[in-house]
Amino acid sequence: MKLIIDGYPIEAKPEESLLDIVKKLGLVTGKLSTDPLVAKIAGEIFTLNYIPVRHKDVTPESESLRKAMAASGGVVRLIRYCDNAGREAYMRTAQFILFAAMEQLWPKARAKMNCIVGAGLYITVSGAPDFSAERLKARVEEIVAANVKLVRRKISTANAVGYYGAKGWTDKVKLLAYREKPTISVYDFDGFMEYYYGEMAPYTSYLRSWDILPADEGFLFVFPNAEAPDKVANYDEMPHYINVYTEGKRWGELMECETVADLNVLVDNGRIRELIRVNEALHEKRFSEIADMICQRGAKAVMLSGPSSSGKTTSANRLATQLRVHGKKPVLMSLDDYYIDRDKLPLCEDGKPDLEHINAIDTALFGKQLRQLLEGWDVELPHFNFKTGKREWIGKRLKLEADSVIIVEGLHALNPILLPEGMPSDAVFRMYVSPFLALNLDYHSRIPSSYLRLLRRIVRDFETRNSSVQETVSMWGSVRRGEEKWIFPFHSNADVILNSSTLYELAVLKKHIFPLLLAVQPEDEYYDEVRAIVKVLNFIHEADVDDEIPPTSLVREFIGGNAFYRK
Repeated sequence: MKLIIDGYPIEAKPEESLLDIVKKLGLVTGKLSTDPLVAKIAGEIFTLNYIPVRHKDVTPESESLRKAMAASGGVVRLIRYCDNAGREAYMRTAQFILFAAMEQLWPKARAKMNCIVGAGLYITVSGAPDFSAERLKARVEEIVAANVKLVRRKISTANAVGYYGAKGWTDKVKLLAYREKPTISVYDFDGFMEYYYGEMAPYTSYLRSWDILPADEGFLFVFPNAEAPDKVANYDEMPHYINVYTEGKRWGELMECETVADLNVLVDNGRIRELIRVNEALHEKRFSEIADMICQRGAKAVMLSGPSSSGKTTSANRLATQLRVHGKKPVLMSLDDYYIDRDKLPLCEDGKPDLEHINAIDTALFGKQLRQLLEGWDVELPHFNFKTGKREWIGKRLKLEADSVIIVEGLHALNPILLPEGMPSDAVFRMYVSPFLALNLDYHSRIPSSYLRLLRRIVRDFETRNSSVQETVSMWGSVRRGEEKWIFPFHSNADVILNSSTLYELAVLKKHIFPLLLAVQPEDEYYDEVRAIVKVLNFIHEADVDDEIPPTSLVREFIGGNAFYRK
């Protein structure tokens, strides 16, 4: 069978793996920066151990091709660490090896996925008084050096339940009770068996450029440098992030909702309504605390940033409400009004306008007007017309009063280039908003916060713009690249970080969009991105409780009915 791999034509022999074929093409170099980790065929991601052509496919009685190969016409795209799918495969490989090593060294311990903090994956460990990050690192190095082939196989769900039950891993047993399929795909190594929701690298030796560092109550697995994957990233301590995730975990414990199985129990017994009320009360308390901090500092401007679908607009409005409780007169401003005209935007590598670039904002004008406002000037503010793609001057004027506080909301709000030189440090309060989802599938499988943000955006775009799932997902890669370049590097500038996630929202969002997600077929270009979310939602019970969600909730920004959007 003829394949085209990254543009190179080659004849695939029966029972050859993709990795065998890639090696024949000379595309394996031993470097993480250039070696493929997985492959994309049609819309699906496959392990490099995948066999495109089997003997039975080329017998005289059969002219059939494997389904994915037929859908792609033999075209295969190799996925490397620079791709999001490549990094996710690398992370799954790391998780498997880490937990296998933990099982061998401390079989009675429980290691739990906690969160990603910068370039590190934070995992907590309990039940191992003699735990040592150095000893764990040495064992991981041995597993990597052993070059173990990572092969996924199917077993019955009942056998998996029995295996995890015997180990006392009740979190996995409870989760699998919600699995409808009779089988499940697992990886195993030396008696350790684990399942993940996506492909891994073909061998353990592909885990390169990493480190393990000791941390409070566990350890940190440090990833490769995002820009130079052949080097280990520098890990910078981020106490703000750790505190936010710790708070999220505490909320989960408080509301008896740490895993998806816990959430399903609350949906089934009706206590999800109580979960919503408590979760919303905790959010309101947090906004009140932040308003206290702003007033104590005497700040006159709040710069509020966050990635796409983090709930910035609702957060700005809820903060404004709390500032009014303090007798302040908040004024909302959006950085979107400082966009330059669309025909002057910087371009991405593909030639399309780069809406995420800092130069898409007229930073000089914003800085000048912010200074003028804080100095007491009467200023005419711009208005960006998204229909025409042009900036307009429509007579919108602003002059601050003595008790006014400006809340500036936008993707780039924490970029220091926006602030005029010489501005007093106490005049500005910096706030970063993002969903840090504390809900795990089980203790070894976290739900990436990026999945929640994409799901929020899919629901909002469908509900408010009638956009298809594919249209939203097609833009997501560009959005993520822009965030990594222009937003994430500046979140350390924040005075406070707000976790905008709620423990109940996946059950609510599923009701709004799940049938549309299921309609995306394997031959679709964006199938794998959608399937990653579907795999999570398959375990979650829908909750028909929109009537319980208050109109000021962050969730309302995505499902509709948001009080702050009413005119």
